[in-house]
This record gives sequence, structure tokens and C-alpha cells, in this order.
Amino acid sequence: MATDLVPDSERTGLIGALPQMLRPYASLMRLDRPIGTWLLYWPCAWSVALAGVGGDWLLFAWLLLGAFAMRSAGCAYNDIVDRELDKRVERTRLRPLASGRVSLKAAWVLTICLCLVGLIVLLQIKPAAQVAALLSLGPVAAYPFMKRITWWPQAWLGLVFSWGALVGWPAVTGAFEPPALLLWLGSIFWVIGYDTLYAIQDIEDDALVGVKSSARALGDRAQVGVGICYLLALIGWAAAIWTVRSDWVALLALFPAAFHLGWQVAKVDTKDGPAALALFRSNRFTGLLLFLGFLVVGLSSVE
Repeated sequence: MATDLVPDSERTGLIGALPQMLRPYASLMRLDRPIGTWLLYWPCAWSVALAGVGGDWLLFAWLLLGAFAMRSAGCAYNDIVDRELDKRVERTRLRPLASGRVSLKAAWVLTICLCLVGLIVLLQIKPAAQVAALLSLGPVAAYPFMKRITWWPQAWLGLVFSWGALVGWPAVTGAFEPPALLLWLGSIFWVIGYDTLYAIQDIEDDALVGVKSSARALGDRAQVGVGICYLLALIGWAAAIWTVRSDWVALLALFPAAFHLGWQVAKVDTKDGPAALALFRSNRFTGLLLFLGFLVVGLSSVE
């Protein structure tokens, strides 16, 4: 039956409330899964916050719109590249392109339209931030191919999903400075950690179709691997704070997030995919805790 091709997420919730003809396109954008938008947005927001905001609070809203548009475009582009591979994986075989509910041409049109929204956001920020954002396009375009090349596609995702840290700071200050780079480096390890959790749920399917991942590479050592990544992330973030405010008290801003990341590591079970997915999703809260900490440090450092 045709209805067998429609995932439950398109019959319920936000996507289920849309007209039926729009649902596959909303699914292609992962409209029902905002976690990706938040994870892309947080490094942008951290960077703006640590830079002291510069009085431009509207910048947070513009960057959130940009994160939504570019994450949605990225999901559509990823499905375009992976459409044949997705047919062979149980979790992804019902995606709109893999199931044939959206044509390749329509998927490209949607991707381009979303990129135009990103262009509108780009025009709202300072030139240095525009340059940083444009430099991300190459790594973004290459990402879907990484799982065919390396056992650590999560590292490449880290480069891409952390890029907002390189955009937010110059969007406030108009210049590239060390705190942005340190935030970016810390965020890369955060992404590797949480995306390893995400990859745990796909270990069996990935092995069947030959897709590489950090979860497969680490195997039973995934818990240790995630813990090391989170520790390196905290070191990077601490260094970023120290360059802004060289005060040991300022580092206390990281404690709530550090506690939450430690809780995640303690809960890792490589045999429990649903639990790993829940831990992955909890990183939206990690991002919020870090944002509040960076905001306190950034505002307190403004002369």
C-alpha cells in the first residue's frame, strides 16, 4: 500500500498538521526534528555571547534563522547524495527521496530556496562574518561523502557543525580573534562526541552497507571515546574563556555543562541504540547551559 511508504512522523505532530502535499518536503527538511537546528545554532550563539553581544541582540535571531535554513538545506542535500544508500538502511529507507515521494529535481529546488534564505541572513552580518560563513560551503558540500572515505566522518561533521563559532565572533567585533578559534576547536570535539552517540543506533545497518562511523571504529570503547572528546571540548572552551577573561572564577561558567556531559558519558551503553539517541538529543540542553555561561562571561568582560 502507498501509505506504507509514509513514516509515522508525517502523520502526526507538526508535519501531520500540514497539507499532505507539503509533508514530504517538510520531512526532507527534518521539520519535525529541530535538534539539528539547535546543535548548529549553539556555536553561533556561544560566539556572539562570549564576544559580549555588542548591543546587537537581534543578531541571535538572525543566526537562528540562518541555522534553521542551512541545516534544512543540508538535510535535503544529504538526502540527495545518499538517496541510493538510504534505500538499503532500515532507519532511512522511508525518507522522501529514497521512497520516491519527492523527485530529485524538487529536492534540488527546495535546497536552493533554503540557501537563498541563508543568503538573506548573510547580508545582515558584518563582512568578516560573511567571509567566514562562505568558507564553510566547501566542507559542508563534502560532508555526505565522508562516511564513504573515513572511519571518522563525525570529525568532519565537527568542522561543519562548529563553524558558527567562527561566524558569531566577527559578527560582533568585525574581526577574527583567538577566542573564536578556541570555541570552534572545543565545539569540534563536542560534535564528535555527541554524533558518536547518534551513530550507535546505526551500527548494525552501517556494517551491512559498509558505511563507516566513529561508533563502529570505537566499538565497545565508545564510552571512553565520547568521554575523551567531551574532555577535550571542555579544555577548548576553557581556553576560549581564559582569553576573554583570565580569571579562574570565570571558568566556573563551564561547570553546569561539564556536569551534564559527565552524566552523558556515565550513561553510554553501546548496546542500547534508543538510549544513545536520547543522550544525543540531550545536547540541546548542553548547548543552552554553555550559552548562559558564555553570556555571563562575555557581558562581564565588556568595558
